[in-house]
Amino acid sequence: MLSFIIRRILIIIPMMIAVSIICFALTELQPGDYTTQYLSNPRISPQQIEKIREDLNLDKSAPVRYMLWIKGVVVGDFGYSFAHKRPVSELINERIWWTIAISLSTYVLQWLIAVPLGIFSAYHPYTKRDYALTFVSFVGVSMPEFFIALIMVFIMLFFGASSVGGLFSTEFIGVSMSFAKFIDLLKHIWLPIIVIGIPGVTSLLRVMRGNLLDTMQQPFVESMRARGLGEKKVRKHILKNALNPMVSIAGMQLPMLFSGTIIAAIVLNLPTMGPFFYKALLSQDQYLVMAFLMLIAFITQVANIISDIALAMLDPRIKLN
Repeated sequence: MLSFIIRRILIIIPMMIAVSIICFALTELQPGDYTTQYLSNPRISPQQIEKIREDLNLDKSAPVRYMLWIKGVVVGDFGYSFAHKRPVSELINERIWWTIAISLSTYVLQWLIAVPLGIFSAYHPYTKRDYALTFVSFVGVSMPEFFIALIMVFIMLFFGASSVGGLFSTEFIGVSMSFAKFIDLLKHIWLPIIVIGIPGVTSLLRVMRGNLLDTMQQPFVESMRARGLGEKKVRKHILKNALNPMVSIAGMQLPMLFSGTIIAAIVLNLPTMGPFFYKALLSQDQYLVMAFLMLIAFITQVANIISDIALAMLDPRIKLN
């Protein structure tokens, strides 16, 4: 196990280098660069635009700019944001913690709700309650997060809510954290958690139900019952085997929460990395875009390692060689 973990950690290094090259190449495929937005501004002369390109190293070739950027990444410098005139690491640090808080809260809530409902649905197949959960899950899977966000905002405004969107009321924005501000946070954070979590809950519910129903049909289940094992122990073994695919899914679900809720975050005015990434793409703020993509790639690598370890601990038949 230890050798497997060490190997997987070491593999992250060449993987991140490969991801950085691919991401840098993709950002280079965008027509123009950051200074393109100034071309239509009559107040800025071509000489001034050229001076800006020189100051931002945009006049250098792509391989040279990549090498300059990757040297900085090695020492923790992710470059300079063209649009915000600030280091990228500072901008990420301001928003990454809210992104982590919302994503992890949503992640935990999804599993706490989806797994028990999936188990209940599997043990009551083709009943009215199972059909109701199936209908709700299909509706939840088919609705994108931003549409759910719009519906929730409409419902809250219809019932007289005065502060919808964001994580704090107006009077607490820019104020240092206090007990009153924390209570105000709890009043707001439930909305993005529900909006972002609904599609994940419904999809996990379907996967859990399907895995459990398939496992119930396996020969080892009848064998255990034939040997006289109690139904409680039989269900315990069924559940452990049905959870294996769920643990594999867990490794990919967390990075998807970080990267897949950009439009919902824009609708709800959340101070997360999603809207920041979208604005950086529009303004061709290359190093900020690169930092976000690298962050998602790193989270994906770490989440997959944790998923593999958890899978090996859950199922002793799996040998990590």
